[in-house]
Order: sequence, then C-alpha cells, then structure tokens
Amino acid sequence: MDSFPRSLNPNKHLREQFVSNLPGSSMLEVSALLNNVALLMLLRHTFCSQTVNDACRSLKSYLASVALDYVFLVLPSLLIFTVLAEWLYICMIGLLLLLIFFTAVKRTYSLPYMEGPNASRASISSYRVITMFITCLCILAVDFRIYPREYAKTETYGTSLMDLGVGSFVLMNAVTSRQARNVKSSMSWWKATFKSTTPLLLLGFARLASTLSLDYQVHVGEYGVNWNFFFTLAGVSILTSILNVPVEYSGILGSVILVGYQSWLTNGLNVYLLSNERGTDVISRNKEGIFSLFGYWGMYLVGVQVSYYLFFENHTTKQRSKHETRIRICLLTIMFWILTLLIDRYVERISRRMCNLAYVTWVVAQNLQLLALRLLADNIIGRKTLCLERAFDRNLLATFLVANLLTGLVNLSVDTIFVSPLSAVLILVSYSLTLCVVMVLIDFSGVKYKFW
Repeated sequence: MDSFPRSLNPNKHLREQFVSNLPGSSMLEVSALLNNVALLMLLRHTFCSQTVNDACRSLKSYLASVALDYVFLVLPSLLIFTVLAEWLYICMIGLLLLLIFFTAVKRTYSLPYMEGPNASRASISSYRVITMFITCLCILAVDFRIYPREYAKTETYGTSLMDLGVGSFVLMNAVTSRQARNVKSSMSWWKATFKSTTPLLLLGFARLASTLSLDYQVHVGEYGVNWNFFFTLAGVSILTSILNVPVEYSGILGSVILVGYQSWLTNGLNVYLLSNERGTDVISRNKEGIFSLFGYWGMYLVGVQVSYYLFFENHTTKQRSKHETRIRICLLTIMFWILTLLIDRYVERISRRMCNLAYVTWVVAQNLQLLALRLLADNIIGRKTLCLERAFDRNLLATFLVANLLTGLVNLSVDTIFVSPLSAVLILVSYSLTLCVVMVLIDFSGVKYKFW
C-alpha cells in the first residue's frame, strides 16, 4: 500500500468499481440509442450539398465539410449519450419527424440514388461507421458520471449500449469478410491466417503490456485477467481459418457451434464462468475470454452466411437485387428479434460476458436493424458520402486505435469520476474533436487501411 500513491493511476480500484456490477438497460432503450445516431447521419446526408471528391480539392474545404459533419452528427450523439439521456425517446421522435419533413421537401427535386452492389456497399460502410462512432464515444464517456450507468457493460446478465461493442465488431468483420464475398485467397491458408491474425495478436500483447506497466484499470469480469478485445478477434480469425467451410454452409456450422455451446452453458459452464473464483492457470484466469470464443466464432460464421445471403449472392437484375435485399433484411431482422426474445425468456438471459446464444441473436438483430434502416433510406441519401464518414471508413482499425490512445491519455491525466458535468462535457467534446481531426488528416494524406 505504501507504493500505491506513486501509481500512474492512483484511483484504479475506484474506477474499476465504477464500471462493475451494473445491471444494464432494456433492449428497447439500446435500440433507440442506435436509431438516434442512424437518424442523425441520415439527416446530415440530407443537408450534404457536395460530394467527397469536391470537398477533397483543398484541405480548407475538407475541414469545413468535416466541421459540419461534427456539429450535425458527432456532437448531438455525444449529448444524447450523456446529458440528454433522459430525453432519449423525445430526441428520437424529433429526429424522425425532421427526417420525414426534409425528405418530403427534397422529393420535389430529382434525387439520384444508387442501385445494385455499389448501393449495398455504401450501406454497409455507413453501418460500420455508425458502429465505430458509438464505440469511440462510449469508451471514454463511460468513465464519467454524466454517462448513465445503465449504458455501461453489464456484469452478468442483461443488455446495454456498450454490451454491443465487441459483438458488433465481430459481426462487422463477418459482413465484409472474404468468406462472405466468396473471394478465394491466392495464399495458402496458414499464410492468410498469419497475415490476418499477427496484427491483432501484436495489438493484444501491446495492450496487455501497456495496462500492466501503466497500472491501468481493467475490469477483470469483462474478459479475464490477461485477455482483451484483440485476442478475441484474433481467436475468431484463427478458428475460422483452421476450419474453412464453404460460405453456403457457414451458417449451419455456426448454428451447431452456438447450440452446442449454449447446451454446455446451461449444463453448468455458466456457473463456472460467472463465478468470481479463479485458479492460477491461464484458462481459469481468462475463462471469460477463452470460452466466449465459441460464441463469437459462431456469431462470425452466422454473420458470414447472412452477409452472403443479403449482399453477395448471385442476383438477376440490379433493380431486383436492391428490392430483394430490402425485403430479405427486414425479414431477417424480424426473425432474429423473435429468436432473441424467445431464447432470452425460455433458454437463458442475454449475457455478453459468456457470449451465449441469446447475446448472439441480439447482436445480430440490432446490427441488422441498423443495416435495414440505412438500406431503406437509400433514396434519401443518394450518391453523396460524408467526409467524416469516408475518413472513418477508410481507416476503421486506425480510428479505434487512436480512440483508445486518447482515452488512455485522458484517464491518466484526469480523475474522470470526480470531474463536474460541465468539465466532463468539455473533455468529451475535445476528445471527439481531436479524434475526428486526426482521422481526417490521415485520410486527406492518402493513408488507407481497410479490408475492402
């Protein structure tokens, strides 16, 4: 205890307790939060008067366009997640009415919109950016008292906004994967595996080393003592590469894995995983992260099948392709929501910590809902792409890494749990603005790192 005050993170235990033993919120509330961000992006698209290529002609015009993106998209999202949380549903209704009004006004003009594969790709990109927006805002906001505790990760069972995080990332990777697009790699499977997993493993060990050396707060009940988000992504990639099945059968394999894992959970594994007792071996110390791999792997395989079925399966005509995609995604969204409600009630409640079957179907349902909203709004959005949207989409992994670095710097510099609401808002605005500027400068410089 004598050395504790000299720690770089003197309030480590208080911060860990601040994000522990939380019950979460309702599925309806989480859905409303996601819808608010999606509606904000659609509204911003309706006001977007120039294409990205036009804005990119000079840094000045690019930054001006990004400033508008920030004011109309990022800032309102941040406020809805924090100080406006009590008016969540009012905000959603207001945004929806505004979108309907401005859509009706724009209908008087000839509005071009995309059909076919390019439109689907634009919809997927927007969905990925929305997910990244929410993730980047929440990973720091959760450390402040102005962020509602019901939005933070649940301890055992339940749902919250942040519970969607790792599941949505796994599903995003599945939707845009080579397997979903049925693209064969020219490399051997072990070379492809090495190429895809090495960066994730390096990031995982780098995060582990940094948290230990800086005495950074870690919620052990989330993944375990030494496990983290990057190890989960790497594990899913390795398992998928080892057992490489045709895309047409990935959903069947994923369902078998999920049902088998759920049976194991209900027969006693859940008691072991939710217990606070840990042994000295690696598996016991990281039981949540290791065993939840079965759930995330099954989710990934199901996501591959769903993405292939929706976007990359052979189609006849472009018009029919778009129409069929909209019908299919709406039906799948309804199906997964029904499955979620039934499994959550009659099998086992949703648990992110274990990544059980109910959690998987819930994550798929929420993400399909976002995708469906974006697809159904294609005639509103047209061919324009936001500058900030492109900057994030072209460098999603870099965006997440920069957000984590900034979050760590803030936590090591400020006692987040003790700051006033006004100071918290100012810090979060500065953080989000810095993140956007950094990613925009990276994009304007021509740096691009993405999977497709």
